[in-house]
Amino acid sequence: MQRIEPPELPAGPAKRFTYSYGVRAGSTVWISGQVAFNADGEIVGVDDVEAQATQVFENLKAVIEAAGGSLDDLVSTRTYMVDRAHSLAVNAVRERYLTGAVKPTSTLLVVAGLARPEFLVEIEAVAVVGERGQTA
Repeated sequence: MQRIEPPELPAGPAKRFTYSYGVRAGSTVWISGQVAFNADGEIVGVDDVEAQATQVFENLKAVIEAAGGSLDDLVSTRTYMVDRAHSLAVNAVRERYLTGAVKPTSTLLVVAGLARPEFLVEIEAVAVVGERGQTA
């Protein structure tokens, strides 16, 4: 197995809460739920679900690229949001980022809250990439 920790994501949360942003096992990459943290650990888009969703997809992209793949390699996503009303905004961002011929599967859950009250959306994913990944 290979731990995936891209430099575009803050090291602090993964270390403090004992997880990896991604784990590659063979050609499969399991990606932890991504929230709207930037590289400095700051929350992007407080009270702006579209800005948060954009940062979430940038973080997903960073993990997949660090594993040697691209967003086209996603096979499954699970989206958590704190308000059903955010669905259209999150889906609009999803459409901008997921442009491959085969779209990943999708599960959407509306939850009472995420790890911090400022987070409006979190997305976890699974990708299948070639065997050329980088060591983190």
